[in-house]
Amino acid sequence: MTELHELPAVALQDQLRQGKVSATEAAAHFLARIEQQNPLLGAFITVTADQAMEQARAADRRRPHAPAEELPLLHGMPLAFKDLTDVAGVVTTHGSAALDHKPALSDGPLAALLRERGVVPLGKTQVPEFGLTAYSENRIAPPSRNPYALSRSSGGSSGGTAAAVAAGLLPFAPGTDGGGSIRIPAAACGLVGLKPGRGLVPAGESLGDPARLVVAGPIARTSADAALMMDALVPVPESASPGRGGGEGGYLAGLKEEPPKLRIGVTLDSPWSGTFPFSPEQEALEALEAGRKLLEHAGHAVAEAGIRYDNRYPDAFTTAWTAPVGSARINPHRELLLAPLTRTFRRRAQQRSPAKLFEALAFLRTFQQDTLTQYAQWDLMLMPALAQTPRPVGWFTGTMHGADRWPAAQWPGDADGDYRKQCEYAPWSSMVNVCGLPAITLPVHWTGGHAGQGVPMGIQLVGPMGSEALLLRVGNQLGY
Repeated sequence: MTELHELPAVALQDQLRQGKVSATEAAAHFLARIEQQNPLLGAFITVTADQAMEQARAADRRRPHAPAEELPLLHGMPLAFKDLTDVAGVVTTHGSAALDHKPALSDGPLAALLRERGVVPLGKTQVPEFGLTAYSENRIAPPSRNPYALSRSSGGSSGGTAAAVAAGLLPFAPGTDGGGSIRIPAAACGLVGLKPGRGLVPAGESLGDPARLVVAGPIARTSADAALMMDALVPVPESASPGRGGGEGGYLAGLKEEPPKLRIGVTLDSPWSGTFPFSPEQEALEALEAGRKLLEHAGHAVAEAGIRYDNRYPDAFTTAWTAPVGSARINPHRELLLAPLTRTFRRRAQQRSPAKLFEALAFLRTFQQDTLTQYAQWDLMLMPALAQTPRPVGWFTGTMHGADRWPAAQWPGDADGDYRKQCEYAPWSSMVNVCGLPAITLPVHWTGGHAGQGVPMGIQLVGPMGSEALLLRVGNQLGY
């Protein structure tokens, strides 16, 4: 008999809406898996078992009084929010030891939206401090680990969420992405991660976002599950024309449509190459070749695309990305509790003039237009999701040999080395946020040769504005 955590999210959703599985059964099942596996995995910072069971019982009480078609789309579905998102009555830590950890007074926009859709939150997942990094390690809870290799990181900043979904602690979950924070952990954990385009989904919570980088989107095991999450995040208005939301009826219904034959440009070019020259690992190139073959077998035309990026990008992006941490409200007496990278970025942000930030934002707008013009020659852009295999826990911070000991009393203070490693690890992520474009990662390759063997490696497909449904259809066409 198939256990609940083995069901695709779309199948579990159907069983919950039909009453074949109760919300209480689903919540209890996933909470038991969290209790069993989280001590090794580090996916959750906070588990809200009592609140979850209370909300699940309330959902079950509503169910007999409403036919299935009148229930919320995600009636009784268990999920969790990363610990940058406010959930009423639950502490939001932002992954930081420097903040007072007080329960949130109300739901943030993302939690409020999904609560309206009927979800049952089980807790808060592990994040890096303020969501700043491509790994989910901090000073307040054990690091989030990769379910396929516990010595390795699950990525970041939605690393705890991705680890939980990959390990079957959640059927699927929302992440937020301001520089790769959905796609990086999804790729590291062998999942489908979709970053929607700018403005489509209510903004992901952050300390501030002057460049409008952050957006919420799904982390899921399949494109179909991701499409279901998108239907919850982007409800289809009754007045919408056919094609809105991936086809008449929504993103999930739109998967019934085969995508058209596409012209896809493949590239290894990155805007970080001038500042941080890097060479993709062989596993990244193998993933790219696997993705290319799958796309060509599906009938798409894939050809080399040379993209030119302005070498001023790294400085401008870093200025915009780190500006919010400079203005965060942190008691001066507690700043020493910040991780070295956060403390360094905060100091530099505070030393910059407003004119420097304005200049960086103006450059990024120009960079966006130039990049969009080049991408417009193709229907989609193809590149590796990551340049390296999932990194060992502690590798970025230089605490690899003491990663099992937390909180790390003295993390090395090499913030610039840490940041450089991140940019070399995920060099094709942040420019997608700057351009406001949709992008999807697909787990097309495993280093052991077969799914579940070794560690996963993926590809990233980037589309024009409004192509979320197309990206999901392509992912579904390729079998993911």
